[in-house]
Amino acid sequence: MTSGELSDEKLLTRRERTRAATVEEIKQTALSLMRESSTTDIRFADIARAMGLTAPALYRYFADRDELLTAMIVDAFVDLGAALARAVAEVPDDDLGNRLLAGAQAYRQWAKGDPQRFALVFGIPVPGYSAPEEGPTEEAAKSAMSNLGDIVQDAMRRGVAGAPLVSDVGPALAKRMLEKQWAGDPLPPVNHQSMLHAWSALHGFVCLDAYGQFDWFDEQARDELFTGLVRLAALALGIPAPPVRP
Repeated sequence: MTSGELSDEKLLTRRERTRAATVEEIKQTALSLMRESSTTDIRFADIARAMGLTAPALYRYFADRDELLTAMIVDAFVDLGAALARAVAEVPDDDLGNRLLAGAQAYRQWAKGDPQRFALVFGIPVPGYSAPEEGPTEEAAKSAMSNLGDIVQDAMRRGVAGAPLVSDVGPALAKRMLEKQWAGDPLPPVNHQSMLHAWSALHGFVCLDAYGQFDWFDEQARDELFTGLVRLAALALGIPAPPVRP
């Protein structure tokens, strides 16, 4: 490699770093605007103004607003998945109840720590935005939410999974669940259904909590109520529940 080629490689790397930094600044500026306005519906013109750029300049980095939103949603799911994985990894593999509790608590803490980002991935759809089918947002969501599915599958492999609380599955739902598996090895429809029941219940609590609907309880009371719900979710899943602590 000549000195000229080496210089060109260094220059290209510098350009790539500069571009990556600008892409990150655009996403962080968009997120800041969402937090300020309490909405996920943002415009390129507003982002450009906040960055001291012209709106057309942003098109050098994102094809349109939808591509920007897709990138931000992927980032959020990756961050959420990492938080869940870290929490679950701190609990011994055979302690399934406390693994479920750790993952649920991490999910709740992530939502409460940044309600606007939580709204971006799980809230009311942004007007005019449609995530690409079978695209990066779906893959990122699968990866993040596989943490719950992994616990269910592990319980089944260890032979400690009992019958889910609800054992009947409607034919249309069973057919769809067999077509669209979200985590790891395919789950039988009854176990897949129980996983969705558990996540729906936990998610509902987290939404209410993140947006202040449980603020009439003090923090300890909210924690105890949530732990009780995790125990109920374990019952729905047919896995050992986390123990009650005094």
